[in-house]
Amino acid sequence: MELMNRLPMSFRALVLFAGLFFASATGASAFTIQEVTSPGGIKAWLVEEHAIPLLAMNYSFRGGTERDPAGKEGVSEFLTGMMDEGAGEMLSAEFQKKRDELAFRMSFDAGPDFFEGGFQTLTRNRDAATDLLKTVVTAPRFDVEPLERVRQQYLLNVKETEQDPQSMAWQVWMEDILPGDPYSRRDGGTEATIAAITADDLHAAHRRIFNRDTLQVSVVGDITAKELGPLLDKLFGGLPETAAEQPELPQAKPVMGPMVKVIDRDIPQSVIVFGTEGIKRDDPDFIPAFVMSEILGSGGLTSLLSEEIREKRGLTYGVSYGLSPMGRVGLYAGSLQTKNESAGEALDVAREVIRRYVEEGPSQQDLDDAKTFLTGSYALRFSSNAAIANQLLGIQQQNLGIDYVEKRNSLVGAVTLDQVKDQAKRLLHPDRLIVTVVGKPQGVK
Repeated sequence: MELMNRLPMSFRALVLFAGLFFASATGASAFTIQEVTSPGGIKAWLVEEHAIPLLAMNYSFRGGTERDPAGKEGVSEFLTGMMDEGAGEMLSAEFQKKRDELAFRMSFDAGPDFFEGGFQTLTRNRDAATDLLKTVVTAPRFDVEPLERVRQQYLLNVKETEQDPQSMAWQVWMEDILPGDPYSRRDGGTEATIAAITADDLHAAHRRIFNRDTLQVSVVGDITAKELGPLLDKLFGGLPETAAEQPELPQAKPVMGPMVKVIDRDIPQSVIVFGTEGIKRDDPDFIPAFVMSEILGSGGLTSLLSEEIREKRGLTYGVSYGLSPMGRVGLYAGSLQTKNESAGEALDVAREVIRRYVEEGPSQQDLDDAKTFLTGSYALRFSSNAAIANQLLGIQQQNLGIDYVEKRNSLVGAVTLDQVKDQAKRLLHPDRLIVTVVGKPQGVK
């Protein structure tokens, strides 16, 4: 749960100053990443930064919402909301009072493939804060009063999500392209599944997720490698060595179109989601495909799709279309929002831009501009302790190697025009798009 507005001014000021410090003093290769192994065998990546008395830690466990049991969809998400509602011998109110006194930040997030945690503390409070975090990680409480209170919050979230046109379009699109796969289920659950979740279900989810075998950790800030080892054992050493036995899920199999589905809603604008199968992050041609995608649709206002649909025709405020790699599948998906009467035109223009891109590819100038932006902006991802920790955790999750930060820009810089054209022909299929439209679209074929 976000605590920034409730933290003492001294902590907030240090967090903001740390961000400014890193933004001005570091780049993507201006720090050293160490691999630390604790006495108990727990591994972590560490970037030492002693100029600011702050510590940031990000960690994750494999197995997120896709592992929620049938009929209990949303239990992993529910768990994230219960992790600060009491732990060990402390009830919810006592725990939260102690957390606020120590002025540390703690957050949890459940994605399809990973369950993640985040932690930030002042150096002077590090020992006491990690003691408290340890109880959260190893012995969370799921008492009746906070459980029912949090349940009501999630039921409200579910109702709002089910009525939100953007969420609705993406949900239906996922169900159409990956029918029956756990990825296409509602991550946050439904009213029925949230209502059915019990404390026993939350304990079972905690046992399934929290284990040393799938643990990955990144740490940035005011701590040495010698100090980090015992801290890792304190935080995570009490977890089970392995997760509860679970069957391996097969690779997801996307459906290929063409398919167009319209969800009729009385709203002034249509939300359009479109896409096909993509590639996973471990594909040997991912970087050329990533650059190809940047030029076409994931480069914001400078992309070819944005230029044609937004700038030249004024049909939308924004359009995106890019790679979405996941653990068991890769997707290539995008979206735009436009007036109902221009929905058909906007979709036709998108198809035509993609078709022309496949046939002709980008210009050398398009490629040079994309590579300049991608390499120049990479350092902005490392603008604070927390941002660096988050980036390092993602690199671990994707198995890219501890040297990826150093070599990433050279990989992007080496991409050639022929590689980009090859990936466009390989991955783009404008005549086979899965399309979902929510609204009252006119002219959608």
